[in-house]
Amino acid sequence: MYHQFTITIPEPYRDALGARLITIGSLGVEEQRDSLIAYFPETIDKELVLKELDLLRLLLKNLVDPVNLTVEYALLPDTDWNESWKKNFTPINVGTLFTILPPWERPTKGRIPLIIDPGMAFGTGHHETTRSCIVLMERYTPTVKRERFLDLGTGTGLLAIAAYKLGFITVIGIDNDPLAIDASKKNLTLNGVGSVELIEGNITSMHGNYDMIAANLISGTLVNLAGEIASRLRAPGIAILSGILSGQDEEVAAAMEQAGLACCEHLRDGKWVSLACRR
Repeated sequence: MYHQFTITIPEPYRDALGARLITIGSLGVEEQRDSLIAYFPETIDKELVLKELDLLRLLLKNLVDPVNLTVEYALLPDTDWNESWKKNFTPINVGTLFTILPPWERPTKGRIPLIIDPGMAFGTGHHETTRSCIVLMERYTPTVKRERFLDLGTGTGLLAIAAYKLGFITVIGIDNDPLAIDASKKNLTLNGVGSVELIEGNITSMHGNYDMIAANLISGTLVNLAGEIASRLRAPGIAILSGILSGQDEEVAAAMEQAGLACCEHLRDGKWVSLACRR
């Protein structure tokens, strides 16, 4: 069972709200035409989530130009959630090499398949940030040694699997969400990948240096982790950073540059920006 909160809120406020919901424990947030749908594990205290949303509703109501926020709640059986994402999960070509597809679809001839069954980790690869990460990985892999790759916040393991198929010898995916680790393990099996190491934890528990680090997180987290990311990237390595809203990329780039990295590309896809920064 999972808690489902359907939150109707104007578009300009959705990304900030989505990031906040992830921070307080959401397993994932799905954006609809006029709302956000946030999913929480059964163990979460739903009253705490409702209290957080009530506080936000009050703040928005008291703006000079008041903003309306409404919330609908449901306790969602596993089967209902599984059916909801399956309806919208279709194959998608990413970059020049890859096709992301669910287990029930046939691979596209001439392209490298990335087979993903997200479970409750919410990561099918359709999001702009995930696609941009793969595009940048494909673009910059020929410029670095393919010895060690770190996927920070691995989620469904999608970027770690792509790194393995790009030829990296040692690939590590790390995430502090046990559901993400479980989903990643299943996806490694689906893709016939047995040598990717999965770790439950965060970057502070990682040792050694890497030739490429991918971190599809959020801007504030990337800023806070700039020093940790830079210290684990060996020259002439590349850090691929995503989950950044347009307008926030300069702040992330500045934090990375202060930590010793030079940002060599800002890749824009809609309202999202992904960075490639070199040691």
